[in-house]
Amino acid sequence: MSTARHTTQAEFKDPPRSSPDLDVRDLEQRTRLMRIITRLIAASELGSRDIARRAGLPMQKISDLLAGRLEHLSVDELRLLYHSIDPQGTPH
Repeated sequence: MSTARHTTQAEFKDPPRSSPDLDVRDLEQRTRLMRIITRLIAASELGSRDIARRAGLPMQKISDLLAGRLEHLSVDELRLLYHSIDPQGTPH
């Protein structure tokens, strides 16, 4: 029996592990919000410190967002950031 075939059979027996913290819908929503917020930040005349202050979040959260570290931000924090930059808008 070849190794490739053996590996394929093992994959069917052992499903891939998933983290209970990373619900797919939650991750998709956070990703979508992150993209919208980073575009708003780029188009905004506000600095990162101003945005963090307006949202009431630590500056590190803005740094995490801009670095793409989504696991450090919740959907609620992202919505808060969105509304602090664009108070009239509604996130998609």
